Amino acid sequence: MTSNTWNSSGPAPTCYRHPDRVSYVSCQRCNRNICPECVRNAPVGVQCLACAADRQETHTARSMALGAGGPVVVYTIIALCVASFLLQRTGVAGEWTTRWVFAPFIGAEEPWRFLTAGFLHGGFLHLALNMYALWAVGSFLEQSLGRIRFVALFLLSVLGGSVAVLLLANPMADSWWIPVLGASGGVFGLFSAVVFELRRLGGNAQSMLIIIGINLVYGFVFSGVSWQGHLGGLVTGAVLGLVYSRLQKPSQKALSYGATAAVGIALVALAVIKYAAVGW
Repeated sequence: MTSNTWNSSGPAPTCYRHPDRVSYVSCQRCNRNICPECVRNAPVGVQCLACAADRQETHTARSMALGAGGPVVVYTIIALCVASFLLQRTGVAGEWTTRWVFAPFIGAEEPWRFLTAGFLHGGFLHLALNMYALWAVGSFLEQSLGRIRFVALFLLSVLGGSVAVLLLANPMADSWWIPVLGASGGVFGLFSAVVFELRRLGGNAQSMLIIIGINLVYGFVFSGVSWQGHLGGLVTGAVLGLVYSRLQKPSQKALSYGATAAVGIALVALAVIKYAAVGW
């Protein structure tokens, strides 16, 4: 898509690199006018030479970081979840589920459960659905975001799901004592991030929005599903997805990491405030 920035009452616009050439085409990224010689095709519209070079540098850096091994982080998470599920079922490691599952009443004393619960599952179908979604969506995101940001996105979405369960629980109700488990919070976070990434790349996010809607409704309609965890992961993923879609340049890497840390600190702060508010 191109835009016309020429005001008919002023002089004709010219290419920023070739002032002697009139141009009514502008870079989709920086909005500078460019002549046909300076036009470079982009995922959305056209870009100038400088912006195209920056985009290529980012893509090359991520491709080198990922290497030829494919979505290594996705495969690692799947392997950890499968191994954990086998330990749950075989009993080799004792009460594996009880040791790592999350419930609001025990989170203050054993805070690691906010994350470890994301690697446990309640049954084979639960595991299979989450791992398929993780593979289908995560493979794209790991390639697009890079491994470090992808790991942060998944883990913080798991954390966000557990924090949401805590925030919406009441010490005087059953919700405070019911354990929750599963990678669904992390998966919902990936769903949110995909929407922002698709829009950044000029893709159609409608199908993903439909998938999110169906899964949210499923969580509200059927019992035994932690809709709170889904919602928390979804919101966390949306925040990080927005941040990552806006901070793409290599020069913005430090700012991107800082924003990621801020999201993590905010989630921890919300949990601390909740426990303090209920006197737990």
